[in-house]
Amino acid sequence: MAKTYNVFISHSWAYIQDLKNLRTLLEERGYFNVEFEEATPDEPIDSENAEYIKRRLREKIKNSDIVLGIAGVYASYSEWIEWELDTAIKNDIPIIGVIPRGQERISTIVSSRSKEDIRWNTESIVSAIKRWAN
Repeated sequence: MAKTYNVFISHSWAYIQDLKNLRTLLEERGYFNVEFEEATPDEPIDSENAEYIKRRLREKIKNSDIVLGIAGVYASYSEWIEWELDTAIKNDIPIIGVIPRGQERISTIVSSRSKEDIRWNTESIVSAIKRWAN
């Protein structure tokens, strides 16, 4: 039986389509089993209490085999993305930077923390997950 990878995608809610596209890309890949851990607008952490949100996100990150950081330049302006990536590092969860289509510049918040930065390509992303996941 093929391994199921638990993936946390660090993303910006202002650019939610990148998250949706990346999830779809991985879900539609044949012979690759994936479960997602991140909070989404469809499955939010229903609180305005930052400490509670951080506790829940920390649990989700710790349950992950790998964190994918969407490396759009907007990530450089997100305290939450930085916190999520730092939390992954503190818990020995590897990070892969995924460069959105058409992006020439990427976030140093992501690239300085990632094991590898890869272009938005199904096979490249799947290979990186298999290579780096715990």
